[in-house]
Amino acid sequence: MVLVADSGSTKIDWALIDRNKKVSSFISGGCNPYFMTEKQIFSLFCLVRNYMPSSNVEKIFFYGAGCTGGDKNNMIENALHAAFGEKCKTEVQSDMLGAARALCGRKEGIACILGTGSNSCLFDGKDIVANTPPLGFILGDEGSGAHLGKLLVGNILKGKCPNDIREKFIEKYGAKEEIIDKVYRQPFPNRWLAELSYFIKDNLGNETIKNMVEEAFSLFIDRNVTNYKRPDLKINIIGSIAHVYEEIIRKVIIDKQLVPGTITRSPIEGLIAYHNE
Repeated sequence: MVLVADSGSTKIDWALIDRNKKVSSFISGGCNPYFMTEKQIFSLFCLVRNYMPSSNVEKIFFYGAGCTGGDKNNMIENALHAAFGEKCKTEVQSDMLGAARALCGRKEGIACILGTGSNSCLFDGKDIVANTPPLGFILGDEGSGAHLGKLLVGNILKGKCPNDIREKFIEKYGAKEEIIDKVYRQPFPNRWLAELSYFIKDNLGNETIKNMVEEAFSLFIDRNVTNYKRPDLKINIIGSIAHVYEEIIRKVIIDKQLVPGTITRSPIEGLIAYHNE
């Protein structure tokens, strides 16, 4: 049996593929080696193993946030072996490679992630051959939920949004001091900023908000995707923000005389197809 995992910090999508290519899917709590100990990760994987319809797993493909190589990948591999047995073969890769394999299969293409953060790569059908560094929501992450939230908050506080939008925002999220506290003093400000994408989506009928969103996605393409100098390739995107704003993203890509490809919320279906051939 083959076990495939798409892991984020909040949740993991798992798919168990048996020898008849039948798939059993389930979800567990998330995991990130930057924020968890190896013991905590092992405990999580033991819960997953005990929940599964069969523990006879021969190979595991694990794609995860925080799996940036070296010690972080070793933590995941050690925990997988401890939970599923030393004889079980494991492959631990980044969520970016997982997105590329899910979106492009074994063909060349451009793969992107637009979720709380953003990322992109040029994929040759087997490996990532070029990657523009995302740099996080302070220096980069253009087009991400955190970036959209940062733009909105800045426009609200600097008086660049219509009064009705500003009043709705303050009623829901608080005035300047509360916002400053959440961004500069509370943990995980990127997550809070990303949550504001729901407010943005609900107010897309406002021209100022719509223009802000279009500019954010345009910036993502200009600062990340065009670096690959491959206008012949489709731009494929995965993630919650990509799913919610698909129509606008397609328009931005077409306006730049580029070609949109697959845009979807989660990589797990694509990863199942990739490993179920």
